[in-house]
Amino acid sequence: MDTALLDCHGHNRSRAATLGNSRGSRPLRHRANRLRRPRHHGQERICLHHHYPQRDRESVHHTGTAHIAGDSRTRNPSSENNLTGNLHSQGRIGHTPHNPVTRPVSPTLTTIAPVNALLIINPISGNRKKDGLDQFIIDRLSPLGWDIEAVMTRCHGDATRLAAQAAADGFYAVIAAGGDGTVNEIASALCHTETNLGIIPCGSGNGLARHAGIPTDLRGALDVISLGRPMKIDYATVNNRPFFCTFGVGFDAEVSQTFAAHKRRGKLTYIKSTLETYARFSPDEYTIEANGQLLTNRAFLVAVCNASQYGNNAYIAPHASIVDGLLDVTIIHAGNPLATALVGVDMMTGFINNNTLIETIRTPRLTITRKQPGPAHIDGEPLTMDSRLDIKCHHKALSIFVPSAEHSFKPIITPATAMINDIKTAINNIIYKE
Repeated sequence: MDTALLDCHGHNRSRAATLGNSRGSRPLRHRANRLRRPRHHGQERICLHHHYPQRDRESVHHTGTAHIAGDSRTRNPSSENNLTGNLHSQGRIGHTPHNPVTRPVSPTLTTIAPVNALLIINPISGNRKKDGLDQFIIDRLSPLGWDIEAVMTRCHGDATRLAAQAAADGFYAVIAAGGDGTVNEIASALCHTETNLGIIPCGSGNGLARHAGIPTDLRGALDVISLGRPMKIDYATVNNRPFFCTFGVGFDAEVSQTFAAHKRRGKLTYIKSTLETYARFSPDEYTIEANGQLLTNRAFLVAVCNASQYGNNAYIAPHASIVDGLLDVTIIHAGNPLATALVGVDMMTGFINNNTLIETIRTPRLTITRKQPGPAHIDGEPLTMDSRLDIKCHHKALSIFVPSAEHSFKPIITPATAMINDIKTAINNIIYKE
């Protein structure tokens, strides 16, 4: 889960105030939406990726319009500063003039030109401090031909507005440095546009990044972006609200609400939130209409999945794909407390589809109906939604940078997990007297 600057909503304000710069002289939030540029323009640059053949490297200076190979857009260089100009007029960001940069040419490209990107950082996502993160990313990507403008969010909704403006101004990419909540905000603005999404995972779960095989370490994530391999992926909407990993009602929605109420982030807090919720949770009745069929049952949770996991490699739909035009609906039926708890073991090892409480539906659209409005979550972010939930998959409508083809799922098979599964099977046999 990603906390999108909850201090703007009256939550977690003290935590935001304690995140300062390296000298501790002023809070990081005072630097929100501040542009950072490379310190040493004009110096000779060294390619960070030595695996490019020498014959494929070229230096191209920004002298007029910029054109990216394989991209039908032709940019007017004057429009590249529109985003910064708009923000500057609001007193939120400064701007330095564009400087010529160089970039190695991938063997798959026939021409090359400098590319502009907006870097959006959520300073309080996850547990990592963000001091110096903007400058590190700029220094890493600038030698490869990236002209980066960096901005930090102040409040929920900032990332969406900034990304939408960048897309409207023809930016080649928007880079999201945050968790699933930040990625959701930015990606929502980039759907059905030609602007690519780069992800630097900085959250507690990082579900979409993990599904796509994007490394969770900073250098690895930047390598994925610098290689410039965009892939069109699916996204989904629930009552016209976008999500990219999972949407859920039931137990996982309650856990998201409990987790959001805690000041601390991280895995231990999430485990604590799960146990707290489990102790007081009661299943609800849901009616699901999909593929021309109607299913009504009491369920522990109903998860609608575009990607395979919640985050932290907790696989709720191990075989879900972000490119197939289908949603994987995982229904965990109500069972006795012990049997339901064992579902968590299967989720972490990737064998959840083998659990007897699990039912899976694959469909491009569905409707979930419950007795009354109640808790839900979108990519881990808690909210309250209506009793009727209309959900639809939008096929290949968002472009993101990925390492290669879609990351394939493989269950975790080790002697330890084999032993755990044997124990779980023995317990299930006792529970169901098989």
